[in-house]
Amino acid sequence: MYPGAMPQTMADAYAIQDRAIALDGRRVGGWKVGRIAPDLVDRYGGNRLTGPIFVDEIHDGSAQPAMPVYADGFAAAEAEILLCFGEVGTRDYDIDSVRDCIVDVRTGIEIASSPFPEINRHGPAVTASDYGNNKGLVLGPSIVGWQDADLIRMPVEMAIDGETVGAATMEAMLDGPFGSALFLIEILRARDIAIPPGTLVSAGAITGIHEVRPGQRAEALFDGKIRVGCSITSY
Repeated sequence: MYPGAMPQTMADAYAIQDRAIALDGRRVGGWKVGRIAPDLVDRYGGNRLTGPIFVDEIHDGSAQPAMPVYADGFAAAEAEILLCFGEVGTRDYDIDSVRDCIVDVRTGIEIASSPFPEINRHGPAVTASDYGNNKGLVLGPSIVGWQDADLIRMPVEMAIDGETVGAATMEAMLDGPFGSALFLIEILRARDIAIPPGTLVSAGAITGIHEVRPGQRAEALFDGKIRVGCSITSY
């Protein structure tokens, strides 16, 4: 099923990803960031991976969008915090100062889908090579006062067809959503990819990777009061 030899390193994976983005031709509006399993960190040289989110696959959650997935492949919905970059510039950042280039923090759902059903079973290089297993983003409401909010301890739940399938906080997410933003700046600079203002960062699955199928509905609940949802359809 996989097209050709599977990449064995993250460098190989991102080389494939870069070629795919160029061939695709669509504009990138954001990037998903995912975690590499702890037992694979040493082998792959890092604990995160990334993939592009195309502008035409970013949808306003207030419209209750229908998000298409590959019915015969892999499909999942993930509750995530979304960061929006302002001017990043060329300065160096650390985990504290990276907040200076973030202009908005909002709620959302990442849709993960690939025509390759085993996309997540062959290591992070394979996942990254296929756009990081991203197939779209649902934009939920912004978090008012995010600058002073305790985002790490904010409770998050995910429900599929009204049944809760995951509940967690970001306390177990490495160094949290701003760590994802810092990682993204560093890796995109290394790949000579610009970060224009307005670029979104889907900062990582909070409650887990919840498999879905066409006909289902996914809804995430943040801080017990902010809801964002979508229906799942098929190509």
